[in-house]
Amino acid sequence: MYLCLIALTFASCAVSSLTPKSNEVKLKSSLGNIQGSLMHDIFGSLVHDSNNIAEGNGAYLREQLLQQNEHSPISFPFKLNQFQYPDIDDLTDFKQPGPLFSGIVTFAHLPEDECFFAREPMDIAIVGAPFDLGVSYNSGARFGPNGARQGSRRLRGGISPIRGNSRSSKLRGIDPYNSGLKLIDCGDVPMTPFDSRIALNQLYRGQHAIHKHPSFNSTQFNNTRIVTLGGDHTVTLMNLRSAYETFGDPGGLAVIHFDAHIDTWDPKVLGGGISDYASLNHGTFLHFAAEAGYVAKNHSVHVGIRAPFISGTDEKHDAVDCGFKTFTSKDVDLYTAKGIAEKIKTIVGQRKVYLTFDLDTFDVGYINSGTLEAGGLSSREILTILDGLEGIKLVGCDVVEVSTAPNTVNSASTELLAAQVVDSMLGLMTVFDQPE
Repeated sequence: MYLCLIALTFASCAVSSLTPKSNEVKLKSSLGNIQGSLMHDIFGSLVHDSNNIAEGNGAYLREQLLQQNEHSPISFPFKLNQFQYPDIDDLTDFKQPGPLFSGIVTFAHLPEDECFFAREPMDIAIVGAPFDLGVSYNSGARFGPNGARQGSRRLRGGISPIRGNSRSSKLRGIDPYNSGLKLIDCGDVPMTPFDSRIALNQLYRGQHAIHKHPSFNSTQFNNTRIVTLGGDHTVTLMNLRSAYETFGDPGGLAVIHFDAHIDTWDPKVLGGGISDYASLNHGTFLHFAAEAGYVAKNHSVHVGIRAPFISGTDEKHDAVDCGFKTFTSKDVDLYTAKGIAEKIKTIVGQRKVYLTFDLDTFDVGYINSGTLEAGGLSSREILTILDGLEGIKLVGCDVVEVSTAPNTVNSASTELLAAQVVDSMLGLMTVFDQPE
């Protein structure tokens, strides 16, 4: 139709150039009327008084339009197909979801609620931990919760053709956002940027408040489970503590730790031996978690490790004192992504699991994070490993070191991958919680 209109326009102009001068004024006047009415005929009451247009539309009987065709060839198709706008006070279409790029940004367009004071039932809560006072190299993860939410704007439900590693996988048929479980975005814990002790205590109290919510439709859990958007990796200590106190068995939670670094380093070494305050940071939090009994020793595992050890005792301390098995990034080449997932499941067994994911598990070309290391995993490898964990008893998880400070290089891909990891976590949480 539009090509025809363009052709008619040029034809009219051509006629104008060939018409005798005596008819030129009359033709120009006719074309002016046509051009003046074209906006009217396309947009109608959108740009004209609605009452006048209604009267005009009432006069447009089809027979009359056919007679007018020879005078207004350009606007004629629009006159035959007048668009009727809703009444000015009719807002029923506003109840439908808007475009994926619009609206207040919650994770995957989930409903937002105030979760720290009320005790409304819900099954899975998304909560932000905007904190990066524990970073040893590159700050910026305080913007991570916002970044992960921005990266999730194209998520809103539906069956993914790559969720699950086989066609027989229960994950293949899961839509985490419409599974019958109640998912809520609780916003961010208000963590002060001036004192890590107060900020981490705020996070612990916020996690504790959310964990007290009863579940809504869960088949497996009596309390709300939490997915935390970090924040540097220090925040996991508070997340893990609250999850352990809510769901933990004697002996701790099995911890699956995706990271380029072991994060069980000696606090006197990585903290510099300066003070107890400096000893708790994003590379020592697992040391303290193991020491406090939150970690199930010999049932916990690192995945993606490739950063050098700081001291000669690190490897023994990590394996013996803290109880972690280790798979390096090159082990993924050796055993394959699906093979690594099977080995992880063997290690955690039937214990309840906390999964923490440092974004630097991805290779450097994909993301920006607190301490980047070369030789990381691809996005497809990571999604295959995560989906291979189908069936684990996942009671809590987080994605951390999401460094999306303003004007950050790779910010868009960092946001997108952080959101995709959370999406995979939600798949694991919901597939375990479905009725048989």
